[in-house]
Amino acid sequence: MATATEAPAPVQETRSDRIVLICNYTALGLFTLAVLYPLVYVVSASLSDPKNVVSGKVWLWPVGFSIESFKAVFDYDSIVSGFGNSVVYAAGGALLATVLTLFAAYPLSRKGLPGKGIIMALFVFTMMFNGGLIPTYLVVDRIGLLNTRWAIILPAALAVWNMIITRTYFQSTIPEELVEAAKVDGCTDFGFFWRIVLPLSKPIIAVNLLFYAVAQWNSWFNALIYLTNEHLFPLQLVLRQILIQNNFDPSQVRDTAELIRMKELQEQLKFSLIVIATIPPLLIYPFVQKHFVKGAMVGSLKG
Repeated sequence: MATATEAPAPVQETRSDRIVLICNYTALGLFTLAVLYPLVYVVSASLSDPKNVVSGKVWLWPVGFSIESFKAVFDYDSIVSGFGNSVVYAAGGALLATVLTLFAAYPLSRKGLPGKGIIMALFVFTMMFNGGLIPTYLVVDRIGLLNTRWAIILPAALAVWNMIITRTYFQSTIPEELVEAAKVDGCTDFGFFWRIVLPLSKPIIAVNLLFYAVAQWNSWFNALIYLTNEHLFPLQLVLRQILIQNNFDPSQVRDTAELIRMKELQEQLKFSLIVIATIPPLLIYPFVQKHFVKGAMVGSLKG
């Protein structure tokens, strides 16, 4: 007779359990390969000799190690200016959008806000319905934003979904009792927001900054619609011209002696550009990683 201190007998796996487990691991392995192989191939192609890339000799690992394509990237004026523009759009857009999101989410998280239900309904309405491309273009044109940096930053200055997540975070972490205690001590609403709410909201601030920065960094459609000045093009639009339209003009290279070599590098430059465009988001993530999971999980809970 078994005593209370004895460990329960392990559950025996049946034949059907093992089959399901094998199928699951097989499916996950194939999915992992489908995701990793294009990434590995792009990096390997960017580090291989251009002749080996063009001839199709690169399958997995670099063949004939070379970083010449990365050096050639910075001889192309549009790429350098596009990279700088993308940094400006991502940093400026993320800061502005995060500030607006916090200012919109915090009042909507408090119970005493008059008309909170109507305001929230209007925000949600914009998630399902919008004026469309032509009315939006006309609005941007009429307020004088066409062919300016603001045409990229302002139309994407607030995402309602991020605002809802931020509002839920405030509801979950900032209790009403804390607000009332601060008011008793003579703290104003703005003072409470600045001195108490913001220091307690580092996780959700990090989440918003990451979401908005990555969205701006990967964005190209607004630039395609609102910009005609190539000096304002973001890197993603330059990358689109090279990858899709094959619009790589060697005449823009400063050193004419490199024109012949640049033609050989043309195919490999596409892979190098993809690697360069991917690096900044990868560098940002480690700095917000410790806040990211907590902010995203708490903010996504139903408040």
